[in-house]
Amino acid sequence: MNTFARKARTSVAISGTALLLAAAGLGLAPAAFADESQPPTLAVATAAPTEVGLAGLPVAFTTKVSNTGSYDASSTRLIYRIDGGAGLPSNAVSLQYQLSGTEWKTVPLTYADGKFSGEIPETFPLAAGQSRTVQLRIGVPMGTPHNGDSDGGTQQLKLTTLVSHGASGAASDTDDDTIKVDGLSTALSGVPATVTAGGPAVSFEATVTNPTPSEYENVTDTLITNKYASVQVLRSGTWKTLTPVTSDAEADVYGFDVIGKDASLAAHSSTVARVRVTYRKDTPTGKASVKSCVFVNQGPTPFRGTTFCGESATLTVLAAGSTGSTPT
Repeated sequence: MNTFARKARTSVAISGTALLLAAAGLGLAPAAFADESQPPTLAVATAAPTEVGLAGLPVAFTTKVSNTGSYDASSTRLIYRIDGGAGLPSNAVSLQYQLSGTEWKTVPLTYADGKFSGEIPETFPLAAGQSRTVQLRIGVPMGTPHNGDSDGGTQQLKLTTLVSHGASGAASDTDDDTIKVDGLSTALSGVPATVTAGGPAVSFEATVTNPTPSEYENVTDTLITNKYASVQVLRSGTWKTLTPVTSDAEADVYGFDVIGKDASLAAHSSTVARVRVTYRKDTPTGKASVKSCVFVNQGPTPFRGTTFCGESATLTVLAAGSTGSTPT
């Protein structure tokens, strides 16, 4: 149970269907047989993560189930409900589990009215007085690799864990947690106030920051400018000239991938690119803007994917032959 969560624990009375258990086959003590009026008493506690990254990889957590009663449970069930609000598409959330072994398996989720729900496909026995901890991972992938959703998002997930037993038993206990959802940020620093058309390059930095416990894959940070600009990035001590990226849908937008394409970013980390830009001699004088946008799971169509953009910076383009640039 995390400290961020405002946890509400609820136990409800249940009446289960009588289960005739084969004690030898399930390893349950003969004295543990229960009838309809003597169901097992199950409690659940989920230690949910405090935060996950929007469009990032899943974050691990645990659910602990305890049998606090006098009767064994032959088939313990874990059910999860996840409410991210109306802003999430149907492929936004993922849930995985490990019940035995090291393989991560998928919890199938259904989606309706902004809410996801699913049950671990496997059940497990739990003897009276015993407990079991299940390993899980939750994420907000916002699509699939190289097919990220461009629209939608959320600031939190409300995670409800329910424990039950038998084929149709009512929930014995529930546990509620709130998980913060944050995302990548990108920013430009050191952008000069002026640049001369046809003159020397001006340099600055582009930084992508991951404040979340999620790792990220398929990250591309793109410097957005116009058709008059040429962009280089410093890689391994060498300035590399970048090819502009354009889209038929946004013909006036020219992008340059200064970080990536398809870079990885560790949890709670940042990466910096040193960039320099020149403007052609025929660049119109006046204001020109540069902006950094980071795309996660960008597909074959440029500028499409889960998108995080920083603030624009403005340079004043001076006429060819002018001198001087003023760092900010």
